[in-house]
Amino acid sequence: MDALADGQGTKSMNEPYLCSVSDAARMLGVGRTKLYDMIAKGEIMSMQIGTRRLVKVASIQALIERLTGGAA
Repeated sequence: MDALADGQGTKSMNEPYLCSVSDAARMLGVGRTKLYDMIAKGEIMSMQIGTRRLVKVASIQALIERLTGGAA
């Protein structure tokens, strides 16, 4: 059985997988321009759906873990 089938490593359906650029910038305490720079550098993962650029919440959490050495 894989991790998704047995419920391990999955997010609750109430937790978002993606958020807007504005929300991601607010979470990190940076401006939208800085966040777009971080996306361009590959520090934050994002995707485009239609005309919207959405940020992976997991990449925000991973960035915080990397920057704090896992002590977040």
